[in-house]
Amino acid sequence: MTNRWGFTVPLTGVPLAEHAAGYAALAQAGFTDLWSSEVNGTDAFTPLALAAAWQPGLRLGTAITPAFTRGPGLLAMSAAALAEAAPGRFALGIGASSPVVVGDWNGVPYTEPFRRTRDLLRFLRPALRGETVDGAFDTFRVRRFTLERPPASPPPVLLAALRPGMLRLAAAEADGVILNWLAAGDVAQALAELTGRGPGFEVVARIFVCPTEDAGYARTLGRRLITSYLTVPAYAEFHRWLGREDVLGPVWAAWAAGDRRAAAAAVPDEVVDALILHGSPEHCRDQVRRYADAGVDVPVLALLPTPEVTAGGAAALGGLISRLGPPSAVDAGRPAEAGLR
Repeated sequence: MTNRWGFTVPLTGVPLAEHAAGYAALAQAGFTDLWSSEVNGTDAFTPLALAAAWQPGLRLGTAITPAFTRGPGLLAMSAAALAEAAPGRFALGIGASSPVVVGDWNGVPYTEPFRRTRDLLRFLRPALRGETVDGAFDTFRVRRFTLERPPASPPPVLLAALRPGMLRLAAAEADGVILNWLAAGDVAQALAELTGRGPGFEVVARIFVCPTEDAGYARTLGRRLITSYLTVPAYAEFHRWLGREDVLGPVWAAWAAGDRRAAAAAVPDEVVDALILHGSPEHCRDQVRRYADAGVDVPVLALLPTPEVTAGGAAALGGLISRLGPPSAVDAGRPAEAGLR
């Protein structure tokens, strides 16, 4: 079983300036990794830069930084700076993102996502080693770019992947893969495409957890998230590939017809329960362990809001974090509560 256990940051509802206590609580609970995302909240790097200073024992990663929204040189500089701030403990995760994030929100044409992500990966590997990159890729051209401050320890570059083409690219050219929006039972199908991966190749998976025993609340929230994400073409095709055409077909049909309420209502409980882990914190933790047992090296919990945390505030969040930590930390008899102040 993996001895790595990650958590998605920043923490919802906690100002960035007050994250020191949250990061300390995560470390005390046994979490080894902090992984950021980049959609329309914080950027991917700022929460990790704070963690680099406040918690020098934690590993940091982006899951993911979009391949379109920064120029190749700027992304290399951002990654190199964080690798310098956290030597040997930063991983850069990149991915295609989506037409909404890239096109609608950032004004960048979302064209040829596979080739753009592949080209960025091929640029970043030598650039982060301090090499001069000069030449034309299929989707952009770089003229004699050299990092002024290449990191002493170049960060590994991981690739977010859903379907076979991107999974095979990750296995062939990246240092690891980042999986998202899949059930524990789906992991084997994804891993089967990662043939030829090299030594040290990492499998990271973001896992949504809603640690409440109010199943109605968790399923309502889960349906809203599923209809928001799994109707995006790339995710819809991913779940067709996973074999969910029959159960999600009515959802996609209602969404295409413009009936958002019917789309949410059409999501079966079993799909919600497979993709959004809910129940007691201990039950959620045990379900996360199934991903590790299936071959995920770094399960990364993405905490969803719960009625208990909404009502209880920072103290409830701290207690929840302590109960979601990896089983080894629980078995070792760590403190049951890790409050946030």
